[in-house]
Amino acid sequence: MRRALLVACLLSAFSASAAPAPKSYVLKAARLFDARTGKLVTPGVVVVVDGKVSAVGAAAKTPEGARVVELGDATLLPGFMDAHTHLTGEAGVDWRQDVIDSLQRTVPEQTLESLPRARATLMAGFTTVRNLGAADFIDVGLRNSIRRGTVVGPRMLTATAGLGTTGGHCDDGNSWRKGVLADETGAGVADGPEALRAKVREVVKYGADLIKVCATGGVLSLNADVGSPQLTQAELDAIVDEAHARGRKVAAHAHGAEGAKRAIRAGVDSIEHGSLLDDEALELMKRKGTWFVPTAMAFQGVKELADKGSLPEENVRKVRTVEASREQVLRKAISRGVRIAFGTDAGVYAHGRNAGEFALLVQAGMSPAESLRAATVHAAELLGVSATLGTLESGKLADVVAVPGNPLEDIRKTQAVFFVMKEGVIHRDDTAPSSTPR
Repeated sequence: MRRALLVACLLSAFSASAAPAPKSYVLKAARLFDARTGKLVTPGVVVVVDGKVSAVGAAAKTPEGARVVELGDATLLPGFMDAHTHLTGEAGVDWRQDVIDSLQRTVPEQTLESLPRARATLMAGFTTVRNLGAADFIDVGLRNSIRRGTVVGPRMLTATAGLGTTGGHCDDGNSWRKGVLADETGAGVADGPEALRAKVREVVKYGADLIKVCATGGVLSLNADVGSPQLTQAELDAIVDEAHARGRKVAAHAHGAEGAKRAIRAGVDSIEHGSLLDDEALELMKRKGTWFVPTAMAFQGVKELADKGSLPEENVRKVRTVEASREQVLRKAISRGVRIAFGTDAGVYAHGRNAGEFALLVQAGMSPAESLRAATVHAAELLGVSATLGTLESGKLADVVAVPGNPLEDIRKTQAVFFVMKEGVIHRDDTAPSSTPR
């Protein structure tokens, strides 16, 4: 009897320690960005209870025992979203060394190296990302560990291996002789509609939240020219049909106009990069409601690598090709009302610099408010998470960031995030005494 009572007491104590009391916060700043309207609200007040937004605005009541966080002359915004990242990789200063490292480092090593990248992304204010391609299901493991709270990082939607054809941009073994690489071809490579349909099923089986397909050549691969189409209409139709049947969206890497138009006709949800799109492609996107993720930071990052001599000459030529047209395409897309979501291709440049995309969007003609909406309410729609994220409204997950001053007056304020909350947990607060980001 005494032993049973002791065990019961121990179990009770364990249960109490395993379920800490829920926390509540009142976040206060000079202003708040309403992502639905694109306007500022003053003052900025967000009440957070149990990881969700419970109230917004000056009239919101402070819950008993809530911690009040005074952020001063700052703007509260929904957590930023990046619809195109590669957290499992990052370009180095020497592409040859990158190749050697990829051959010599084990999967566990490559996984561990992704942890500081995930952390840097979150600390920059990006609480949700879409990871468009990774090897060995490292992205799935990273996503799951972040969900469990064992790793600090943004919420992730993962594509696992990008799908493509033999010798195409998604073929990681392209240009290498047999035996040089452990894998002679990319994990997502297949040829023909039914073979690619099977690949969709395979990546979904192993945890893909969405499908990424390489519809054209690319800048950093060693295959064809950057604009060449690489899948037939029938192949793209099969991929999109299977993905949508299984409740997965499709993101299409596409620089060239013809490959992009095939992808748009097939019904892909987004076109990534789009540096060589023509007027017909843009009109088709607008008519079908296809999202454009322009990844301006990717082009800046690749240009930086080219200028440093960190790329093969073949890739440098491709950089020069896309640089001549990519901003013109983006300007046209903005002026014509093509739906644009924020995405950067982080990994081409150092993770944590994602917010640089805001200034590049504004430089191309987008208003500061619309650039912020691209990374919040619009990105949430593309990612399919609008019910819980993208705006600061009652009932939504408490993903909140703060930047100094007014980002509508100076969009570069987004590069100075100093407060980050994800689902009611404060990961960064530079105003707190002896602040140490979690």
